[in-house]
Amino acid sequence: MEANKRLSGAWLLLTVLAMVQHVSATDHIVGGNRGWNPGLNYTDWVKSQDFVLLDWISFRYQKDQHNVVQVNQSGYDNCTTDNAIGNWSSGKDFFFLNVSKRYYYIDGRGGCYGGMKITFFVKNSAPAPQSSVTQNTTAVKSGVSDPGCELRPFGFTFSALLILAGAFFGF
Repeated sequence: MEANKRLSGAWLLLTVLAMVQHVSATDHIVGGNRGWNPGLNYTDWVKSQDFVLLDWISFRYQKDQHNVVQVNQSGYDNCTTDNAIGNWSSGKDFFFLNVSKRYYYIDGRGGCYGGMKITFFVKNSAPAPQSSVTQNTTAVKSGVSDPGCELRPFGFTFSALLILAGAFFGF
């Protein structure tokens, strides 16, 4: 009887996993192949992107010349780092966009005055796919070190799947 219950639970869990929709996240590399550097029009770059919940944004730059500072709207408008939300200077900084809101980033080493600043809004979901739409060619991300990996989050959370498994297998 216990073996049948476990077997039924295993089949149910496999069925649920088979039905879960996979979603690809995009790594938006700021400035594309030119990176986070002076002389680029980041306003135009942002307009060419579609930022969606669970995407990534990454900044690639010379760490001895630039940095990335997350600021509020006032910091963005005035190129100031007062009350900064965060400050990074690794040369390869990745941010997981897990909240639907407006984000503000600037170069805190003077580049902001020359246009090195971006603001964008992260939407809750992607628009409905169309057959003629081409995919963004920037890398997809699952960690912070290899831009060639894929992030394929499940429609259900992993913890929800563990709870289901625990309920059916008694652990």
